[in-house]
Parts: sequence; structure tokens; C-alpha cells
Amino acid sequence: MSTSPDTFDASFEARVDQRVEEFLRRQAGQKRKRLAIVASKGTLDMGYPPLILATTAASMDWEVGIFCTFYGLDLLNKKKIKRFKVAPLANPAMPVPVPNIIGALPGMTAVATHMMKGWMAKAKIPPLHELLEIARENHVRLFACTTTMGVMGVKKKDIIDGVEFAGAASFLDFASDASVTLFV
Repeated sequence: MSTSPDTFDASFEARVDQRVEEFLRRQAGQKRKRLAIVASKGTLDMGYPPLILATTAASMDWEVGIFCTFYGLDLLNKKKIKRFKVAPLANPAMPVPVPNIIGALPGMTAVATHMMKGWMAKAKIPPLHELLEIARENHVRLFACTTTMGVMGVKKKDIIDGVEFAGAASFLDFASDASVTLFV
């Protein structure tokens, strides 16, 4: 599908108008919107939602913070971020229905993970570790739950650079000014 020059010009002008409007709003002292996300899962299918929401909000000039707790802390773990998997067993949301007996067979997690990575690549969505880097480049604040770190034996050296180490109270202080708060 080709785009006519008029369509391109209108689209470009709309984007420029939006940016000018954002600039003027900030200059007028209007408060930026804030998104607070709690990421609690460490699987491939649950790693994408907080990062996609965060990068989208950041691109809209929102202030964004992700509090990674329990298995969501794996999003910030240098050793684990590239090894996320999706389990086919007892996952009724899988686009391809997999009976539990088949999902329990050896190798099915690898098959389901490969399928999901293929779907994401086809949709031109970057792998989790790249999406995390995009979030960092867009100033998304990443909070590692210090309580979870203690419970799960995660060391600061295991966590990627640029992460804030915070307890629930610190994140709740950030979230108290949020326009939108989500638990994933």
C-alpha cells in the first residue's frame, strides 16, 4: 500500500503538532502523566506486557516506573533475561490449544518458546532484552524489589546496570502520584 505525499504530509504535521503541544504543556507547568507498573512474572509471555506498556508510555512522554518483584525480578537479572520461556502446560491462553498431556511431554516448553519468539519476531517486536534496553534508553525507571532479592538470594551483581534498589514503600511513594497503576 503506497502512501500519497498528502497523507505523509498530514501525518508528519500531526506528529509535529503533537510534539509542540507536549512542549507547550510542559512549559506551562502541567504535570506529566505517570505510569507505575508492578511486574511479578518471569516468563516470556508475561515479560512483554510491562515492557511494551512502559516503552509506549515513555514514547508518549509519560514518566514510567516498573517495580520488579518475585519472578518479575528476572526481567532485571543479567543471567536470566535472555533465557525466558513460555510453558505450554496448563496455559489455556495459548493461541494453539495444547492438551495438558501433550504440554507435559519433554521438549514442549522449548517448542512453545520457539513459537512465541517467532510470533513476536513476525510482529517486529524486539526480544525482551532489547525491549528492556529501549525502556532504559527512554528513561523508564526500573526498580528491583529488595525484599524479593533477599528472599530469592539475588545479589546486586546479578542485576543489570542502572536499576534502582527499592522496597515496597519506596515504590508506593512513586506510585502514589501515578495517573495509571498496573499489576502484571
